[in-house]
Amino acid sequence: MKSEVISFLMPVKNEQRHLARAVQSILNQPLPGYEKQIILAVAPSKDKTKQIAKKLEKEISELTVIENPKGGTSAGLNQAIANADGEIVIRVDAHSELSENYAMTGIEILKSTGAANVGGVMLAKGTTPFQKAVAWGYQSRFGLGGGVFHTGGKAGPADSVYLGIFDKQKLIEVGGFDESFIRGQDWELNLRLRRAGHVVWFDPRLEVTYHPRGKAIALAKQFYQTGRWRGGLTRQGLADANLRYFAPPLLVFASVFAFPFLIYMLAVLLIAIFSNNQPATKPRILLVLPIMHYTWGVGFIIGMLFIPQKHPVG
Repeated sequence: MKSEVISFLMPVKNEQRHLARAVQSILNQPLPGYEKQIILAVAPSKDKTKQIAKKLEKEISELTVIENPKGGTSAGLNQAIANADGEIVIRVDAHSELSENYAMTGIEILKSTGAANVGGVMLAKGTTPFQKAVAWGYQSRFGLGGGVFHTGGKAGPADSVYLGIFDKQKLIEVGGFDESFIRGQDWELNLRLRRAGHVVWFDPRLEVTYHPRGKAIALAKQFYQTGRWRGGLTRQGLADANLRYFAPPLLVFASVFAFPFLIYMLAVLLIAIFSNNQPATKPRILLVLPIMHYTWGVGFIIGMLFIPQKHPVG
């Protein structure tokens, strides 16, 4: 009897530093009774990502490389879905590493709940003091505001989850990932799944280690883009109007005046001092939190005001 195939899907672009480690975390997943398929959708890159992917393809029989000429994450995922042999597909990010038994646990949850998508906690970890400060910001209510897949919570239905283990047919039923979204595509997809009557399930046992941006400029670009697309989603009525979404843009408006900005920076200083971080990490929080809050806030405002209803992939 032929084993059931489980397909791991990974869109990659400019990931020469992390790609091999992410693939290894898939290979380390025990899946007794299942056959693994790993699909790398490689976008045009400025580094040696493609060469590394091709090398891995030669070395690993379960791994296939496909081209993603459009370059977008959603486009790469859709191409990988179209090439997936499994009825269960697991999204993996090149910046991430799956925890022990992530896949097996997720498959069991998917089958037992009948959910369309299950996922868990994005466990941010850094190596440099700056990265550690960013990782702390991801997991702190003072950073990203406390979403369950950043801070943890009880297992159950959720609005959205990090990455995801999907029932492929339910995913195809709602049209897959919307390629017009550069950011926010996970939330938007999970919204369509829920509107179609399917369940999106969160379970804190499903931990994925995420390696955040290691430079201030890269972090600022990431958060600006994320804020912009969240603003666009909110303006279209696609996103729940969670109050925490409006805190950064309100901070941006308030900081036009010097006094609120000084109060904010004093609060950040106190947060950094009393945080449970190493001495080398604490000063970086003074840079990391303002980058997160202000770039996200500016992006959100621009997204609310100027993003058209459909978003061309750039």
